[in-house]
Amino acid sequence: MGIRLEESADWSAVYAIYSAAFGQSAEADLVQHMHEDGDLILSLIAHGDEPVGHIAYSRLVLHEMASIRAAVLAPLAVAPSFQKQGIGAALVRGGLKRLADRGCDLVLVLGEPHYYGRFGFDPKLAGNLQTPYDGPYLQALALSDAGTGAHGPVSYARAFAELE
Repeated sequence: MGIRLEESADWSAVYAIYSAAFGQSAEADLVQHMHEDGDLILSLIAHGDEPVGHIAYSRLVLHEMASIRAAVLAPLAVAPSFQKQGIGAALVRGGLKRLADRGCDLVLVLGEPHYYGRFGFDPKLAGNLQTPYDGPYLQALALSDAGTGAHGPVSYARAFAELE
């Protein structure tokens, strides 16, 4: 399984992956809206003969710490017939490495702590931020020393507000 940047020709496969994995189109619509709004900063595909997984990272603004470069990991999906084979983990690791290489300081995710904890995400670090999603499933990962000190209110990409 390879990991590469999403291309425009992948969109129908990306839509199918999210629809199959979640049983609805809301997550695929979220990715599409982030694309349209220019808020998607990294979009990766897991592929063999065809795309089987996708992960999106969008902009996150820290209002009191404008120098911090931050991102939100969401959504992530793997086609049901390819789940439990490490593809989601490979997408997360590949995305985090690319973000770190690009100078990103912090990544937030709203998800299962047991799953995301193995990548270093921590709810304690996220507790220093004020988000619309505060709680035990909100986790943060510092990719730099600057990211460890992140605090204060944040704003997600506009497309997230459209989900609510």
